[in-house]
Amino acid sequence: MPDQESLVKTNDTTRRQFVQSGIASAATLALPSIAQAQAFPTRPLKLICPWPAGGSSDIVMRALADAATKVLGQQVVVENKPGASGMLGPNELVKAAPDGYTLSQITIGVARLPHMQKMLFDPLKDFSYIACLTGYTFGIVVKADSPIKSIKDLVSFAKANPGKFNYGSTGNGTTPHLAVEEFALKAGVQLTHVPFKGSSDGLQALLGGHIDAHSDATGWAPHVEAGTLRLLATYGSKRTKRWPKVPTLNELGYDTVSDSPFGIAGPRGMDPKVVRKLQDGFKKTLSDPGVVAAFAKYDQPVIYMDSEAYTQFILASYVKEKRLIEKLGLGIKG
Repeated sequence: MPDQESLVKTNDTTRRQFVQSGIASAATLALPSIAQAQAFPTRPLKLICPWPAGGSSDIVMRALADAATKVLGQQVVVENKPGASGMLGPNELVKAAPDGYTLSQITIGVARLPHMQKMLFDPLKDFSYIACLTGYTFGIVVKADSPIKSIKDLVSFAKANPGKFNYGSTGNGTTPHLAVEEFALKAGVQLTHVPFKGSSDGLQALLGGHIDAHSDATGWAPHVEAGTLRLLATYGSKRTKRWPKVPTLNELGYDTVSDSPFGIAGPRGMDPKVVRKLQDGFKKTLSDPGVVAAFAKYDQPVIYMDSEAYTQFILASYVKEKRLIEKLGLGIKG
């Protein structure tokens, strides 16, 4: 029979062999994942635009997708999923595999709408935030032949006719909606909100005379330039370069500033190497001539944040948006 010392040596050897074997097995299992991340992408990617085709967001997202196709070496296919105030894209991410092949535009709405209604996602847990790329310029427009020629005229009419001035936006809880609600609260007027699925629907309603005004990102720009619509005010912290004569709501005394950066996200649990590859790829799209032209067309600045910075921005926005929703009395009841 082996002595005690021999048994101890044998057990130590066996234990070391087991640990070494386990480490080797784990490394072997990790190799395919590492290899896949390095090879990514090996097939087309889907990029969800949660707005209707033909609108300003759709045009910008398609320019980004075309540029990303060249950078990543695989086709980036845009899929429109309009409705629910731009949340159908984020909803899709909750169901998607975290492999990097399903992405969506992400707006500030993901940090805001959970305070207003029950959502299918938790913005603090359910997404891999890849990069912030740009931001909207917002404003309110009326038809060129409207008797409302300024914000002062709008306020005067609304005070004399409570609830009779109606305006459209891209949906409940979107920045174009809440900016006007905040302005109306500070102006002491009651306006009627009419939500639409996206820019093009709201603009058609305005041009057709079905609403009095439309609050939106710069999908209205070509109509303002053509003289068919009048821009009353923008919502940023300062006047735009493109329309320097148009005042901001803030400078008119209504203390309303709404800047709205947006970017790209994927499902939670994505491989950090894939996130980095997408982050770096989309960063490169920002210098593509087609993207530069699309941003210029809609007066959208470059607002780049990498994955880490964008994640922190969303977390901070979640807290900030909660305060705004509570102030406007639009939070979840009960």
